[in-house]
Amino acid sequence: MKMNIEVDCTPEEVRRLLGLPDLTPLHALYLARVEKLMDQGITPDIVEGMIKNWAPMGEAGMGLVQSLLGQLGGSILGGGKKASDDDVKPPAPRKR
Repeated sequence: MKMNIEVDCTPEEVRRLLGLPDLTPLHALYLARVEKLMDQGITPDIVEGMIKNWAPMGEAGMGLVQSLLGQLGGSILGGGKKASDDDVKPPAPRKR
């Protein structure tokens, strides 16, 4: 048997229903810090420090975020290098 239940409510109502904590003050604090950094001028060192603190898994999370941002930036700026016929190497011959 398959049942579908549709509930129409706001995200705040869902949070209260499930008993999740209200993170609005924390969210406001992070937004204030980001706005302050934007007013001062963001440098790559500041961004790296923010990602290290916010990314899960420490350095591994940082590497993942960097690779995702690099891919996103490459696609926005025209996609970067595309594979062509010259880049494709034939498979190595199998030894018997």
